[in-house]
Amino acid sequence: QDNEAATLMMADLMFRKQDYEQAVFHFQQLLERKPDNYTTLSRLIDLLRRAGKLEEVPRFLELAEKHSSRAKLEPGFHYCKGLHLWYIGEPNDALRHFNKARKDSDWGQNAIYNMIEICLNPDNETVGGEVFENLDGDINNSTEKQESVQLAVRTAEKLLKELKPQTVQGHIQLCIMENYCLMATKQKSNVERALNAFTEVASAEKDHIPALLGMATAYMILKQTPRARNQLKRISKMNWNAIDAEEFEKSWLLLADIYIQSGKYDLAGELLKRCLRHNKSCCKAYEYLGYIMEKEQAYKDAAVNYEMAWKYGNQTNPTIGYKLSFNYLKAKRYVDAIDVCHKVLEAHPYYPKIRKDVLDKSRAALRT
Repeated sequence: QDNEAATLMMADLMFRKQDYEQAVFHFQQLLERKPDNYTTLSRLIDLLRRAGKLEEVPRFLELAEKHSSRAKLEPGFHYCKGLHLWYIGEPNDALRHFNKARKDSDWGQNAIYNMIEICLNPDNETVGGEVFENLDGDINNSTEKQESVQLAVRTAEKLLKELKPQTVQGHIQLCIMENYCLMATKQKSNVERALNAFTEVASAEKDHIPALLGMATAYMILKQTPRARNQLKRISKMNWNAIDAEEFEKSWLLLADIYIQSGKYDLAGELLKRCLRHNKSCCKAYEYLGYIMEKEQAYKDAAVNYEMAWKYGNQTNPTIGYKLSFNYLKAKRYVDAIDVCHKVLEAHPYYPKIRKDVLDKSRAALRT
């Protein structure tokens, strides 16, 4: 028992020092001995993501299943399964598994929080960011997309009612979530209400990262970029901590987005590399880096970054597939371009842009 506590302490310490390899090692030791310790497994899944090794997660899920015939009935197992699916870009399947943990006294609250986050941002976009907005404009503005967003916000609002925080911090977290839901409607009056709520929390709680990020996101939606930038710069000067890891990453990405918009690629690049130091599976960071290289007409380097975004997004995102194949084409890697086109069209047959812009041109280039 003491041994287990000591191993956990070591793993925690390594995590805080960002030595993910060592932390993974300690967690693995614990799980080899007790594969159905789902608290440890959920921590390990987060760590493997940060270490860029998500492909190792299924092995541990299988270990848990082999260890106990009840695994598939355990809320903790479903929570871990949901976490893995969410991280590899399968939000709908993740929702299904989180839903199975939703009513549990131990796992329910976290499962609900994750479900709300997925509803509000299924594709892990940079909320408030503008770099990719303009590129995907035609997709984002379709009536179908807007209807699905409204439905998702309504689902998130229903789930909010199931949260029963027990602590002061829990109540603040709930308040932050409620206002993220308001912001997701993108209606000006709602966004302004959310902004006021975030501002209130930020003035009551010193350096409250989620509230500051909320303010910045609201300012971006209200097209007040300088004010957003001020809050984000404030966050970028703070010391990273494990509790706010997700919010730090989102803040750095949003600030990088702002810098890219104004052509400050060096400043953006530093922030994106910081994201990747803390989370090697951060698809968005690779996607932004690819975009910067592409703008600088360094198509080979752009392709390398889009490759990483494609890999860590489990090759599911058609937009990244499009960008990767396009840069392969530009870098004269025609066969690779064709391969990626096939993968995208297999999963998304109604993505005609890739056929016209990349597939046909790559085939023509191979013939000449």
